[in-house]
Amino acid sequence: MKTEAAPLPVAIIVRVSTSKQETSRQLHELQAIADSKGWQVVEICRETVSGSADLEERTGLQRAQELAAAGKIKKVLVHEVSRVARRSSVAHAFVEVLEGHGVSLYWHAQSIETLLPSGKRNPAAAIMLALLAEMARAEKDTLRERILSGLDEARRKGQKLGRPEGSKLDVADLLAKHKDIVRLLKDGQSVRNTAKITGKGGSTVQRVKAALAA
Repeated sequence: MKTEAAPLPVAIIVRVSTSKQETSRQLHELQAIADSKGWQVVEICRETVSGSADLEERTGLQRAQELAAAGKIKKVLVHEVSRVARRSSVAHAFVEVLEGHGVSLYWHAQSIETLLPSGKRNPAAAIMLALLAEMARAEKDTLRERILSGLDEARRKGQKLGRPEGSKLDVADLLAKHKDIVRLLKDGQSVRNTAKITGKGGSTVQRVKAALAA
């Protein structure tokens, strides 16, 4: 009697830049892809962090690398390349680690992945990855220039910029808002582990750590 092959284990990475954004659309579409192909999602790696952040701040990417190294996954699914990184150096470093463990990166926007069914590197994907990561970085730079230009124009017109008075979190408010981070840091957890456990950005954890030391 022929036995069915075990479903291919995969991880999903979803990322947003701020807590005001949602990952539901990314997750829904990637889960649908996995279901349609018979892949088993073993873990969902969520991040709230800038796509320009260093790899050390990317808890989701690091978790995916850990799963790959442990042999627990064969693919990593993302919605688009910018969800991996808006810096080609970070994207390539991440993909190289995955490929070193025989794990392929699949991105939904172009329905392409970095390894061929044979396990060899997909040259078309490598070229597209470099191009799309650079386009994502350029898009962010363009947006930043537009914002700065808008601020300059507002200043020229005499408009008052910045937060309303009293809106900036003081130390007490910051610590109260992030009690989970405070607890973990006081328990001796590192910034990296704290960010990973809480699902919050490394920069947020750093701010809380600095506030505790103040």
